[in-house]
Formats: sequence, C-alpha cells, structure tokens
Amino acid sequence: MQSGKQPKTKILETSVISMEELSMESVDRINTQTIIYPLPDQELLSKEEQAWKVKLPNDYADFIKKNNGVTPIDNSFTFDNHGYLIERFLCILKEPDKSNDGMYDIDVILTLTLTLTLTQIEDRLTDNEDLVGVEILPIAVLFAGDFLCLDYREDNLNPSVCVWCHEESGELDL
Repeated sequence: MQSGKQPKTKILETSVISMEELSMESVDRINTQTIIYPLPDQELLSKEEQAWKVKLPNDYADFIKKNNGVTPIDNSFTFDNHGYLIERFLCILKEPDKSNDGMYDIDVILTLTLTLTLTQIEDRLTDNEDLVGVEILPIAVLFAGDFLCLDYREDNLNPSVCVWCHEESGELDL
C-alpha cells in the first residue's frame, strides 16, 4: 500500500475459479419465481460499475439483467474437491431500501453492518484500506455465510471468480 500503513483486514484462503469454469450459462435451471424486480437496465449497471470502479463481465451483466437475485435450482458446484451450495444470486436494485428483497442487493451486502455474520463485510473484502471502488465483488450468497465473488485484484476488466470464506477472513492483529 502506498500510505505505508499495514492492511487492516485480509482475505484468506480464497478459492479462485475462472469465469469459464463457472459460466453464467452453466446456471441453466433457475427458479424464475425468485427473480427480484425491477430488473436492472444497462444505465443502472453502468452507474454501479462507475461506483465500484470495475467492469462487469458481459456474461454476468446479461445474466443479472434477466435473472436479478434469482435462486438456482441446480445450485451446487465443486471446485478443488470442495462442494459449494449457491443459496441465491445477489441483485442490483436502484432503491434497495424500498424493496422487500433489498437485503440481497450487492451494495447492501457490501455495507451491511447489522448482522454478526456480515459485520463490516466491505472492510473484510479487501486488504487495501486506501482502495476506492472494490476489489472483490460478491455476486451470490453461498451456504453458511460465504460468498461467490468476482475478484478484480489482478485485473479490473477481466475478473476471476473466487469463493470468499467468512470463517477464514477477519481482522488482522496489528
């Protein structure tokens, strides 16, 4: 970090998966009754990309414009000999505070500080306290409080996919 300060938080043990290994097209069976409306349009996605200082992959942007916050029927995947269960994809809402499903909005997840599991999650998703934007963008809630995320730490335009494990991430002792 340029300021010379030690990182306040750190991500530990992220499992990195390529976009090809977890393609949005592989989520072929979804429960359409769980889609969260209104669906985001390109204008809202562009606004969020500007705020997050990242570019969403085209396949993910297309997916969320049609399947905002959806629950998959085929909701398990395996990576590195570990099984994961997707509870729900997160959504992008213009006004999450006016929606019954606003708690699944990506911005709400990034800033949520009310529950024990997700306390200060935005701080726990980076080890760079000088960061403007995001490095790790949660896109789905996994079983047991973990998240499937887009990982922009290596490339702001072509993220990898990672699993953020809440039990392995926390405050560093300074």
